Amino acid sequence: MLVSQKMNPKIQKVNLQNLDDLKVTFPASNPFENLEYFHAMESSDSASEKSGWIPNHLGELNNDTLNSFLPLYKKFNSYGEFIFDQQWAHALQQTGRDYYPKLLTAIPFTPCEGERILAPNDKKKILLIESCIELMQEDKIESWHILFPNSVGKKILRDQNFIERFNYRFVWHNNDFQDFDEFLAIFTSRQRATIRKERKSIEKADIEFKSRSFDEINSNDWDIFYNFYRQTYFERGQNPYLTKEFFYKINTANHILKPVIFFAYHQEEVIASSLCFEGKDTLYGRHWGALKKVKNLHFECCYYQGIEYCIKNGIDYFDPGVQGEHKIRRGFQPKLDSSFHYFLKNDFGDAVSNFCKSEKKQIENYIEACKSYTPFNKDYKIK
Repeated sequence: MLVSQKMNPKIQKVNLQNLDDLKVTFPASNPFENLEYFHAMESSDSASEKSGWIPNHLGELNNDTLNSFLPLYKKFNSYGEFIFDQQWAHALQQTGRDYYPKLLTAIPFTPCEGERILAPNDKKKILLIESCIELMQEDKIESWHILFPNSVGKKILRDQNFIERFNYRFVWHNNDFQDFDEFLAIFTSRQRATIRKERKSIEKADIEFKSRSFDEINSNDWDIFYNFYRQTYFERGQNPYLTKEFFYKINTANHILKPVIFFAYHQEEVIASSLCFEGKDTLYGRHWGALKKVKNLHFECCYYQGIEYCIKNGIDYFDPGVQGEHKIRRGFQPKLDSSFHYFLKNDFGDAVSNFCKSEKKQIENYIEACKSYTPFNKDYKIK
């Protein structure tokens, strides 16, 4: 391990290639905070130097025991982040300064909220923050970006004077529903009828679903799923973010990462599939694809199957991914989320801060507009 001459000597660069040799002392609140997930990303070349994600992780390592961990990537673009800072890059480059490379703390291609600075206490988290800033100064990197931290992480970053940029997502809340019909009772009568009609259309098309939990999924399931996953990107004229090898790597850690796959069958042929990961209290929707275009299949595969799974298994929340106003009509509630940004020089940092304050007002107005559009009956209160 190489230690920066300027960083705190407790903090080292962490290489995840030899994952089996590391013992971890901090808990993971969702599947994506496990080192096995990062390792699958990097060892499969989904998030590696070849794909523009240069691992630069920091942590407190003592005799192969990892006491803290800061996921950190050096990036020369903003590909696969779901936070759009290209205007910032253009603005800084117009002044003759370099926006890239930048430092990024995020779960690659995974816009889900969670812990981003992984440590057992605030003291160790602040040590990681200070060490990263020292690394920025040493390498003359202008900016550091931390995407989608949870409420615990947000408080620490606010206390450390990071700039907060607000965004939004739509999340389903399980109000101790006993079944799908009880969930439907929160809607207006018109929207209940609409959802029932959408689901009935799938039934009439002779499509049925089967789910595979983490202890059932095998490599053949991943082969089938990957065909659907890459089809989604091919239809957009893009290459998929994730390689097939990534899903094989996930398969070796299914018991830790807890994937759930929903398969749609038509006359015993699999025609579509969606992938989720199960956390402690949240089901995270990640990817989907279909080889046949069937009306309402996306809603059933990506939303209704996940909702039923949460009700059946007592899961509190279903986060199907960022953005997408169509989720409102299907029971997903708008909520604020945010990213945090640190700039070495105050001139550009102040400009970004002013921009984010103005943007926040627009985001808050948008969320209030979404709440008024949500088709719940008047007795149901949005949380």
